[in-house]
This record gives sequence, structure tokens and C-alpha cells, in this order.
Amino acid sequence: MLDLKQIRENPEYVQERLNRRSSSSEYNLSSILERDRASRELEVTRTQLQARSNEIGRLIGQKIKNGSQPKGEEIKILKTEGNDLKKQLGVLEPQEKELKTEIETLLLQLPNLPSDSTPLGNNETENVEVRRWGDEYLPKIEILPHWEIAERLGILEVERAVKIAQSRFIALMGTGAALERALINFMLNSQLEAGYIEVMPPVLINSTSLKGTGQLPKFAEESFKCSEDDLWLTPTAEVPLTNLYRDEILEAEQLPLKHCAYTPCFRREAGSYGKDTRGLIRLHQFNKVELVKIVHPQTSEAEHQTLVENAEAILQALKLPYRVLELCTGDLGFGANKCYDLEVWLPSSGTYREISSCSNCGDFQGRRANIRFREKGEKGTQYVHTLNGSGLAVGRTMAAILENYQNSDGTIKVPDVLQPYLKRDIL
Repeated sequence: MLDLKQIRENPEYVQERLNRRSSSSEYNLSSILERDRASRELEVTRTQLQARSNEIGRLIGQKIKNGSQPKGEEIKILKTEGNDLKKQLGVLEPQEKELKTEIETLLLQLPNLPSDSTPLGNNETENVEVRRWGDEYLPKIEILPHWEIAERLGILEVERAVKIAQSRFIALMGTGAALERALINFMLNSQLEAGYIEVMPPVLINSTSLKGTGQLPKFAEESFKCSEDDLWLTPTAEVPLTNLYRDEILEAEQLPLKHCAYTPCFRREAGSYGKDTRGLIRLHQFNKVELVKIVHPQTSEAEHQTLVENAEAILQALKLPYRVLELCTGDLGFGANKCYDLEVWLPSSGTYREISSCSNCGDFQGRRANIRFREKGEKGTQYVHTLNGSGLAVGRTMAAILENYQNSDGTIKVPDVLQPYLKRDIL
């Protein structure tokens, strides 16, 4: 959530930053500023009336103590004024509360402000390529699409999975399931060695948690909700990992907090119908290992770079060719002020596809989830900075392995680092 005080004191700056995300008038601060002015005016009036009401209460007590008759004219006049003030306060207080609720609702709709270093651009075509890695590992033979080779090997079942659920669900069979499990274990073990603490969080999460990380209210249509409960299927472990510390005040010495978690993730993929209808790229249910950091603002940028390196390390260990893109302002995620995407090479389509999105959210989620920290010896608190990234999306990693590790005889070579988990070198 953006800082209302910053919007109030420097609306031109905030509006200019929001305009970097969109050239349209999608994000307009006028409604917030109008309600904020009205709210503050009501607050001043209410405070004055409340002060006078309190003063009358003291005056009545003092006058009775000094000998005035409780039912006398003087006391009667004061009580009449006091009753009138209470009626006015009874009208003003709900008006003020309603305005504050409206302001919060509008604030929750606003995305994070891009950082100074985020490249300007309107859409994904203007993202900036930072580097490539692994060109020497590009396949030298003609490649079948990953879903086709997987079905030939008998490790991917689509039609029966659709019968169980619906389209965009799959079932992994035999060594396909074993490969997915091996990838999860390898990714978790790698991040533990990098200093992350593993968490196994709830997969059902409440609305407050989704609001804390920015999925609600704006992206409700992209999530699956349990209709009889205030619970949703997690779209990413970023949500439960960040919300572990919601409404807490941490000590500066505790930072950074670094967590990793494997969870199944669930997304409706609203607006994506017709895209990637085959294979493992765009599913309603998929597995992911997520990385989350809760850090001091002073170390935020450095921790972001390390987070990207932690995700890259998985691709490098698997010897999968990839590139790193710095997202432009027009392609930035809702909660991020700066983001790097890792895209893995899929030879069957001759393109790179996103496999990890590593975001620095600044204090945006810290403010929404009310996660603060206190410096040693100080009374005041500050909002933490939060960072998150996939380490990695497991299904997309499997797709990349099935394509980049194909042999000419139709088998798949198991990457060296996964062979101890699978106890085999060929699928």
C-alpha cells in the first residue's frame, strides 16, 4: 500500500510515478485526495466538538461541587449543550469512519511505485535484457515439444487428469512424478545451503493474508476461493511466508529473514485462455519453490541482487540456458518496485519463457501487512522491505529439462545434479 501522507504531501510525484506504469488515467489520485481533505476537516470538527463536550462534563462536575443545584438552570443549559454535542458527534463519527474506509479501499487498488532504476517502458517488448547464460548447452538436435515427448514416455497424463478435474490440470506418472519430486527436493536443498529457512505453510489462506501481499482486492478473479469459508487456495507461497509476520514488530537484529517453501499453487489464469493450452507452462495447479526475504530498507537492493543469484543458481546447476530481463515500468507486477525475470530456453518453440520473477516490493507489502521493525534503543518503528521470487517454478523447469535434455533416440538424459535423487541417468 502507498503512504497516504506521501500522496497528500507530494501528489505530483506519486502521480508521475504511477503514470510510468500506465499512460492512461487508470491511476487517478483525485478521489483519494478529495476524501482525505474531507476526512481531515471532519476530524478537526469532531476533535473540537469532543473537546467542548469534555469541557462541559468537567464544568458540570465543578459547578455541582461548588454548590450549584444539579437540576438548576445553569446546569440544565450546560447539559442541553452537551446533549446537542453528542448528537453532532453521533453523526460525524460514522461519516469520518466511512471516509477512512473509502480511502483505504482506494489505496488498496493502487500499485507500487516503480523505483528510480526501473527502465521506462510501456509493455513487455521494452524489457531490458541484462545477461544470458548457458549458450554452450543449447541442444544440437531437432526437439519435440515437452508434452509430446512426455506422453511418448508415459510420464504425463492429460486426458485422465481432465476427467478428474477439468482442462489445464495434468497428472504426472511414474518417473514423471519422481522427476517432479526430485526437482522439489533439489531446489529446497540448494536454497537451504544458501541460508534460507524452510517452511511448510498452510495452503489454504484467508483474505487478510491475500490483502497483505496485494492479491486482494484487485486480483480476486485469478484465485480459487472456498465458497463456504474465508479461505482461498494459495496462488504462491509468497503469501503465507510474508504473512507469517503480519501485524508484528521485529527487532532490527532479526533481519534479514530468509524463507523458502515448496507448495502447490493454484491460479485461474484469468484472461489467458487460448494461450499455452498444451503442456506444463500454464496450469491451474502447479508446484513451485518460493523464496521470500524480509529485510532492512538499507540492505534491500543488495538482498534483491542476491535473491536473483539464488534463483539463477538452480538453472546453472541444471545447465539450462536462460536469460535475465529487467522489467520495464509498464510490465512491472502490481506489488513490485523493481523486478527481474529469469526466462529459460524452450527449444521446441525457439523462445525463452519465464521461470522465475524476482521482485523487490520495498515497503509496499510491509505497509499492507503491517510488518514493522525497531532499531535497537529506539522507540519508533519502520516498515520492513519484502522481496520474493520463484526458486523455481517446478513444472516449467521440468518442461525445460524434457526439451533441452532430449536424446536423438527419444530418451531424456537426467541432469547430473538430479541423478542422486532419481537413482538413474536416463528417462
